[in-house]
Amino acid sequence: MTDNQITQLLTYLLCLMIFVLVALIIVFIWVKVRDNKRKKEEMITNENAGISGMNNTATRGYNKQSILKFMEFDKVEDNMIVQKNGNRYLMVIECQGVNYDLMSEMEQTAVEEGFVQFLNSLRFPIQIYVQTRTVNLENSISNYNKRVNEVESNLRRAEAEYESNRQSGLFTKEELKAQFYELTKMRNLYEYGKDIIYNTQQMSLNKNVLNKQYYIITSYYPSELGNTNFDKEELKNIAFSELYTRCQSLIAALSSTGVTGKILDSNALVELLYMAYNRDEAEVFGLEKALAAGYDELYSTAPEVIDKKIAALDKELEEKAMSKAQDVVEKVRTAREMKLEERKNKMEDIIDEMAKLIIQENQVYIGKEVAEEAMQELTDTRKQRREAKEKAEEEEEGKVHEKKAVKKPRRTTRTA
Repeated sequence: MTDNQITQLLTYLLCLMIFVLVALIIVFIWVKVRDNKRKKEEMITNENAGISGMNNTATRGYNKQSILKFMEFDKVEDNMIVQKNGNRYLMVIECQGVNYDLMSEMEQTAVEEGFVQFLNSLRFPIQIYVQTRTVNLENSISNYNKRVNEVESNLRRAEAEYESNRQSGLFTKEELKAQFYELTKMRNLYEYGKDIIYNTQQMSLNKNVLNKQYYIITSYYPSELGNTNFDKEELKNIAFSELYTRCQSLIAALSSTGVTGKILDSNALVELLYMAYNRDEAEVFGLEKALAAGYDELYSTAPEVIDKKIAALDKELEEKAMSKAQDVVEKVRTAREMKLEERKNKMEDIIDEMAKLIIQENQVYIGKEVAEEAMQELTDTRKQRREAKEKAEEEEEGKVHEKKAVKKPRRTTRTA
């Protein structure tokens, strides 16, 4: 074989080897991609399985976790609790239960069937909330005291009237007996009221007197409407209408079980949340006292410290500017008054100088000798006036010195 043939053969072999190498690389890459894809699919499957398990766990604990979420609120408005910046609205129904244990078997069966119908009629999620409160008898005691005080005042007036009628001798025994009978009834009523107040006060000392309140909470999300162009006010009105309709249907469905319900207004919702957030303090310091003390205004209306400092500084600057303006005006006014007073004091001298100028200007018409004599007269008059003024000032100063020179009378002491 010639050298050219050997070279061509080697070239073909090299090309073949390169082609095989490239094919092997492509196959290797394809296998790696397929393995990675399979691993990703397995990971996604495992994640889905984990999420499903978590969802099942969350579903099993749904009632326990979600019932506390209604306490996270932005504000209470239009008998609704607003959450998540208007993205969720809650309305609460207060329920008055029935004494199931004291019912007959037939009545219990009717209640159970009504409750089953209530559950089957639900088309939206609800939450059941039970709040345990310590019974606060302070308001009851206060109302009892007011009524007993009224009874006592009426009793005292009736006693005074009966005594006056008895001593007057104008009434018969039958009339006095009837008045005494009414007086005895009022006295018994007063004693009975005092006993009730005492027993209620003793009962209020027991902190274990508890009362349970039952509530049904339903929620509404404006996102249920889909993509709309409603503003916040319209969304709030829609949420109120929807929640009110749902609550009315719940109340109607509960009536078949003998349970009555009512929708809580804004004040009742605030009290409910206050009791939930301040369980310990609410027993001592109730909502009415907190509102009367202005606790709801501490954080809503109080200005910041920086704003207070700026306002105080502005007020101080305004006062100083006003004071300075008054001082400057008074100073200028005083200077003008002093200037006016000075001109008044020098008025005669100024008149004499102006008279001299007039005489000089009209000297041709008056005559030189007359003009000179007139000007000399003015000079002499001015001189005499100045001398008289200086003499008066010296006399005034002399009087002042004489007053200062007066000695106090010498005090004499007697010796034994």
